[in-house]
Amino acid sequence: ADAIHPGYGFLSENETFVELCEKNNIIFIGPKSPAMELTGDKMKCKKVMKAAGVPTVPGSDGIIEDVDKAVEIANEAKYPVLLKSAFGGGGRGIRLANNEQQLRQEFEMTAAESKAAFGKSALFVEKFLERIRHIEFQLIRDSSGNTRHLFERECSIQRRHQKLIEEAPSPA
Repeated sequence: ADAIHPGYGFLSENETFVELCEKNNIIFIGPKSPAMELTGDKMKCKKVMKAAGVPTVPGSDGIIEDVDKAVEIANEAKYPVLLKSAFGGGGRGIRLANNEQQLRQEFEMTAAESKAAFGKSALFVEKFLERIRHIEFQLIRDSSGNTRHLFERECSIQRRHQKLIEEAPSPA
């Protein structure tokens, strides 16, 4: 094969898979490995977005190592907050905390789940935003630099922080 399109799911977001394709001269139809690395690291990605002037959700700007730091950041962001895996995805490694007691209870469990699912226990805290929409859009670009917008998708129908349905175009 000359090229691979990963479809959707974990291979489509796997930096190591992209690197293997690149090393074996197989065209990966998707982002290059440096872009995959950036988007796989939520804290690094947030720093790049902030530097570009993109508004971000209040919360930690880096990985949280201990529960006391998580509480400090949550107090600044104001409860409720989400405790999230810095390298997570697919709805795993996310817990809601409505107050300090819940945050303290959930911290170790979230770190353990993150370690088991993603190989890293790194966490961050983010303000929980209620009644929001999850809208995604995709761009496609060929090797000549021609870029097209593929419009938006409504991804707000979720269960346990994982999308169940994507609707295009979004009715929102």
